[in-house]
Amino acid sequence: EPRFFRVSPDRENQIFLTYRGDILGRLDPSAYRFLRANSINAIKSSKYQWINLKDTVEFRKEIVSNSSELPYVGLENIESNTGFYIPSTGKKESFNSALKFEVGDILFPKLRPYLNKVHLAQFKGVCSTEFHVLKGKELNNLYLFTFLSSKLVVDQTTCLMTGNTLPRLQPKDVQKLPILLPPPNIQNHIASFIRSAYAQKKQKEQEANTLLDSIDDYVLTELGIEKPQQKKNSIENRIFTTTSSDMFGRRFDPEMYYQVYSLHTKSHPIEKFQNCVLINPTTSFSGYEPDTSITFVPMEKVSAEYGEADLSLHKVVAEAKGYTRFRDNDLIWAKITPCMENGKSAVVDNLKEGIGCGSTEFHVFRALEGINIHYIHALLRMKSLRKHAALHFTGSAGQQRVSSEFFKELIIPKPPIEKQTEIADYITNTRNQAKQLRQEADAVVEEAKERVERILLQ
Repeated sequence: EPRFFRVSPDRENQIFLTYRGDILGRLDPSAYRFLRANSINAIKSSKYQWINLKDTVEFRKEIVSNSSELPYVGLENIESNTGFYIPSTGKKESFNSALKFEVGDILFPKLRPYLNKVHLAQFKGVCSTEFHVLKGKELNNLYLFTFLSSKLVVDQTTCLMTGNTLPRLQPKDVQKLPILLPPPNIQNHIASFIRSAYAQKKQKEQEANTLLDSIDDYVLTELGIEKPQQKKNSIENRIFTTTSSDMFGRRFDPEMYYQVYSLHTKSHPIEKFQNCVLINPTTSFSGYEPDTSITFVPMEKVSAEYGEADLSLHKVVAEAKGYTRFRDNDLIWAKITPCMENGKSAVVDNLKEGIGCGSTEFHVFRALEGINIHYIHALLRMKSLRKHAALHFTGSAGQQRVSSEFFKELIIPKPPIEKQTEIADYITNTRNQAKQLRQEADAVVEEAKERVERILLQ
């Protein structure tokens, strides 16, 4: 007779039965899902000793105020599943309170544990109070980090969350997490190949970043556009010149022209952007039945890194009212900061029914004859152009956008269609290579984690 089981179907799936002797500290049904029960059973069936987390770590609770000069780590600074630290673009302005941590401490998240943002500290700092700060007692901290970020733990903590809007773990549930403690030599062995796996991942990701960072220079070189050379430590750094024909007509302050180089080139003809694409064209859904299912693209489903959109979501035409509309082979480009600055944009093709809708924060561009829309995408993804576009933000802080007026004034190179296609194809191949490297990097770590589980549960 099973020790844990569900009565099915449908609503009765939410009913869980267990013996009184098997109570796992909480009486709500979520704590008895198979996901958690299977992990606990696997840990307790291991040949190695297990112990509650509270008995193998110290929970550090040194609170500091916002006067601290130490670097601040929030949940947004930790990459899911890997625990890699992602530096902030700016210094944390202020915080009410934070927890101090030392090198080697483990930051274990309270909020949304399914995101698996466990971090092994490589520097001294302060962190959000949405972390537990753990200091291991006489055990290999890299091993402990590996175990706490393993599926064996995530499957448990996912079932222990409380709250709907901000689901988080309760301290008592974290303290009672069962932890496997193999002998020191096994811990060190696990730590050794995990360290190697993360080093391989980092190397492959650096190669991917190098490829992606090379794209802008490639485009400039192919189009014959040169960056202006600035003189360092000179007053000329604050003097900028432009021609009257290149003035945008509305602003005369130098910031508008700072570090912005024209896309003019002697290698190819130049053309107004609005003569190359339709800017925010009207797309009608007339002729489609109200219950016709079409592609839906919210902002969060667009990759800033690769310039791609996830087209797996759908809405019916009747629900598309008020959304931005587009057709196959249109380019959607984020107009709101920081999405625009991050490069959220994509050419949408293979749409369901050939049409789609998405966030109202997208501009839509449709190529005219003699224009490859992927070439236009390459130009608009250039960091220099996005930086220039940021100078044209309108609206109040936090709600600023690039208006369509910016594009009406924009001048771009218009090489032959064959050259446009060559540039677009090269960039697509480069991004695919970078994506492959990232996938290989993730696979190395996942394989190492599976190896850890095999060692511990053999």
